[in-house]
Amino acid sequence: MTQPAEYLYVTTTGGRYEVIVAHGAFDHLPHHLQRIGLRGAAWVISDDQVFPRYAPALIARLRAAGYNAHGYAVPPGEPSKDLAMAARLYDWLIGNGVERRDIVLALGGGVIGDLAGFVAATVLRGIALVHLPTTLLAMVDSAIGGKTGVNHSLGKNLIGAFHQPRLTLADTTTLATLPPRELRAGWAEVIKHAVIRDADLFAHLEAITDPASLQGDALATIIRRAARVKIDIVNIDERETGERMLLNYGHTLGHAIEAARGYGDLLHGEAVAIGMHLEAQIAHRMGMVDSRFVERQERLLRTYGLPTNLPPGVTIDDLIERTLRDKKVRAGRVRWALPLGIGAATVRDDVPETVVRAILEKATDRNEGPV
Repeated sequence: MTQPAEYLYVTTTGGRYEVIVAHGAFDHLPHHLQRIGLRGAAWVISDDQVFPRYAPALIARLRAAGYNAHGYAVPPGEPSKDLAMAARLYDWLIGNGVERRDIVLALGGGVIGDLAGFVAATVLRGIALVHLPTTLLAMVDSAIGGKTGVNHSLGKNLIGAFHQPRLTLADTTTLATLPPRELRAGWAEVIKHAVIRDADLFAHLEAITDPASLQGDALATIIRRAARVKIDIVNIDERETGERMLLNYGHTLGHAIEAARGYGDLLHGEAVAIGMHLEAQIAHRMGMVDSRFVERQERLLRTYGLPTNLPPGVTIDDLIERTLRDKKVRAGRVRWALPLGIGAATVRDDVPETVVRAILEKATDRNEGPV
């Protein structure tokens, strides 16, 4: 039997699961849970903004299908992604009798996916996780691949675990209510996937003159295509020992900028966009790409409403120090995911600090003010 076009599959040592991107997908959540054998209590974790919009209907639907369903909302944004909030969720789960056959459902964007995923990975030594992404960024990136975690004051996502979900179910109707800034931030990961692995997708994105007008099947098709880049890489390298590091393009400096500005000041996608622009210039300085690549990527980022200027309030020394605390550092050497051209990238650990410093100094000189 031919599977529906909206079904994609992640296959890792941790198991095989579906990534479903479809209009109205949440309407069929109980059916999908039953189909993959998940019948324990359902613990919906969301934030204060997303919860009232979608959780009541989802919980009612689950209860009507016979599930013992519960819900918990945390404050929105990066400040909730820490060990203190994880502890509050442990108290809620354990205090209400969570069992090993139960399911954590992460309803929201990347912050909720990472936080709820980390809690699912660690409570009772690990229970089932289902991602219900409601942002573009989560649909194409963070809800796929099993990375979970919380932030530390010294860096982003420094505490976490690999814990593959049993299902990722993306309902594209949720994007219609997404704040415009959140939607724009999600395009950073779509563009990143195009840069590192899909030149045709990059060209397709360039041909769209009004990204805000994208909806329906046209938007869903782009989401699936960008998600497929992530899926293909995760299928090769589940634990980020090689190929998966390409997905960190824009993130080495992006994470440093997020941490330096204080989590929540910049959206993750905004920081990644700035990181991509800076890291493209590093690649150019290293002779890996030409100036036309840097210009094309910058133009596309700006077309999709993303910042490329280094924001005020950060120092070069601080950013460089933070890159040295990055999870990807090995033997004291920063491993950079850098482009080779549109649709290709590689990992380098021989980028001189002098090059990074020169690019940051140039960016500081050209700073045009707040994002």
